[in-house]
Amino acid sequence: MAIRYNLWIDPDNVAQHRAVEADLERYFIERFADYPHIRLFGADPYDYDAPFNRLYDVLMARAAEYCERTWCYVASPEQLNRCFFRAVGRSTKFVQDDRS
Repeated sequence: MAIRYNLWIDPDNVAQHRAVEADLERYFIERFADYPHIRLFGADPYDYDAPFNRLYDVLMARAAEYCERTWCYVASPEQLNRCFFRAVGRSTKFVQDDRS
């Protein structure tokens, strides 16, 4: 298997990696606007059919395609995951249930 991720191929190109990650974070926040508020920590936080988990899978795939199409850049799974959760933390679309 060949190495495809730009971060691994050219780790010293920090400016490009940061620019792509900032754009990915904006991309996720813009996609969240397409959905109603999403509850976190429902009755079963490990329910893989829960809206948040389905949203995650779909947006990861779309973001990877967006990155390749827009930037000609192959983001690593870690970059996609980090940008997604940074966007979740900054977004007002997520509502956290009481954990009591």
